[in-house]
Amino acid sequence: MPAYQLTSLGTYIFNRIEAFGAFTRFCATTMQWFVFGVRQWCRPNLLLPLLYQIGTRSTPVIMLVGAFIGMVLAVEVYSEFEALGQEQRIGSVINISVVKQIGPVLAAVMLAGRVGGAVSAELGTMRVTEQIDAMRAMGVDPIAHLVIPRVFACVTMIPLLTIFSDMLGIYGGYAVTVRGFGVSADAYWQYSAQYITPYDLFTGLVKSLFFGLAIGLISCYKGLSCRSGAAGVGQAATDAFVTSFVAIIISNFILAGAMRNLYILIVGPSELSAFGG
Repeated sequence: MPAYQLTSLGTYIFNRIEAFGAFTRFCATTMQWFVFGVRQWCRPNLLLPLLYQIGTRSTPVIMLVGAFIGMVLAVEVYSEFEALGQEQRIGSVINISVVKQIGPVLAAVMLAGRVGGAVSAELGTMRVTEQIDAMRAMGVDPIAHLVIPRVFACVTMIPLLTIFSDMLGIYGGYAVTVRGFGVSADAYWQYSAQYITPYDLFTGLVKSLFFGLAIGLISCYKGLSCRSGAAGVGQAATDAFVTSFVAIIISNFILAGAMRNLYILIVGPSELSAFGG
């Protein structure tokens, strides 16, 4: 490999490590303000508009997409179950997939796309127009007044959005399976209740909390660290979504293994459900 390529590779790796260190310091500062600066960020005039923007206005699209995901799952798996003579059990597979995996991940991805990019662009515009510097000059910390309320809104609202996504996914699968393919409604709900445990619901909600935290922190960091100009703001919004999506996928894998091991530790391996525990 030529020397200039080695130099470029080394520079890239160094820059990535430096960026990760800066993000780590940002997260530590945010957590410090979250714990010790409650009086500054926990204000209705800061939180309520963000809860509305991030949560309430995201609900219709989350519900719509959740419903169609459940319907698509029903269409895709019905033929396989019918060939095995097990179409009565289709509800268990659809609903446990929605509750444990698809619902939380789908809600998080939609939140990252709709909210993450907007938060990053908003904070990036404030940085480019020197509003952040003006806040510091006035003795107002931007972490306490801009970052923590947005992170708090993401963490608070995404479990609720996940519940809406799960509900519509379950009823979307029901509509196609029972109304479309003629499967018994009693069997659909019976097998769903048999294989979906409260721990499965708990797993999905725990995942959503971590997803919301990742989206909020990444989006705010990208916005506050964006380059100058309109191109910098646009790039920050794009980076916020892409990085949040990667964080969601990686953390989903890690949390799936952690929650499964925790279940085995508490209950035992013999109690794992037939669909993955």
